Amino acid sequence: MRNSLGPLLRRGMVGVFSLASLWAPGGPAAAAPAMPTTSTPSTTSTAPAAEAESLAFTQRYRALQHGGIVRAANSSITCRRPVERSAASCPAAREGRAAANDDNDDFEMFYIDVDNDPNTYNSSRAEVRPPAGARVSYARLYWGGNLRVGEQKPPKDNGRVLLAEPGGQYKEVLADTVVGHRVAHGADAFQASADVTRLVRSSGAGVYTVAQVNVAMGHSAAGAWGGWTLMVAYEKKSEPLRHLAMWDGFDPLGAGGGQTVRLPGMRFPEGAEGRAGLVAYNGDRGRTGGSLTLSAGGLTTRLANGANPRDDVLNSTISEPGGKAPGRTPAYPNTLGYDSDVFELDKGLRHGGDRLDFRLVSPRDTAWAGALFVAVDAKR
Repeated sequence: MRNSLGPLLRRGMVGVFSLASLWAPGGPAAAAPAMPTTSTPSTTSTAPAAEAESLAFTQRYRALQHGGIVRAANSSITCRRPVERSAASCPAAREGRAAANDDNDDFEMFYIDVDNDPNTYNSSRAEVRPPAGARVSYARLYWGGNLRVGEQKPPKDNGRVLLAEPGGQYKEVLADTVVGHRVAHGADAFQASADVTRLVRSSGAGVYTVAQVNVAMGHSAAGAWGGWTLMVAYEKKSEPLRHLAMWDGFDPLGAGGGQTVRLPGMRFPEGAEGRAGLVAYNGDRGRTGGSLTLSAGGLTTRLANGANPRDDVLNSTISEPGGKAPGRTPAYPNTLGYDSDVFELDKGLRHGGDRLDFRLVSPRDTAWAGALFVAVDAKR
């Protein structure tokens, strides 16, 4: 197996930051002080990041500025062939053409690898598109997946990944905070993240490649899944004044349970517009009961877009509302267990208010919520 990091790690390093325990004690609604809008690492380290089985959702970044948040995302693994006689063909499943049996546990799964580099065993690409003339305020890379499928990947590389900017070479990125890592219900799941503001600010818009996400291939009842999302907050004076926030954590949602994220101090006017982005793991297409609900200004709204029904938001998609999402390679409609979706909030904001409450519910024991971003008008 082509899984040696050695040659790649000599190409350069970025995001090798000292570990910081940014997680507040308490339940999912626990809040943390706002993080700074710039990246200024004070020390470097090559030690693996510490791990914890449970990380409450906590504020990672917040700003009130003219601008917004964009993101790029892709999966790191896909199907190779079905293992059940009743399963759809692999091409039909990943293209979203199968009527049923298109979940990752119906297939033998194998790595996506698009970079033609013999030293990487998985890689995928996606485009970041901040508007022309915008300045990057903050950028954070999230990656994660399942370590236990037909093979068992060691967790020592959970906090390491390779990132290449548009036209650039791979740099090693190390997680700069505690890595979520939990064994539950047959899965060995993790999520890690790192501040990559300097790299994205200097490189700008374009196609980014992420490689060596520590995910396992093969087949199991829990299924193979994994991917990455790059969130980018930007400032542009000609855009509306907006509340911008990123939150993250890691905990299984639990069948019939869920994750609540409360964002106080976000006053918005009647008729405000906004967007929210969600990262989640191991959702299955066609299993109804997964929903993302916004409560704001006395209204409760189930969020949806063209790729995500209101009762099936954890349906293995990378999507944006309206229009064409930024390009990615490969661009499979069904990611077979990885969700990175963006939703319009406008209907839920029409009464105005001063806080946003999000509630994510899953019908599965082995689904995980990883990150959430919000960009909401502060004025009209």
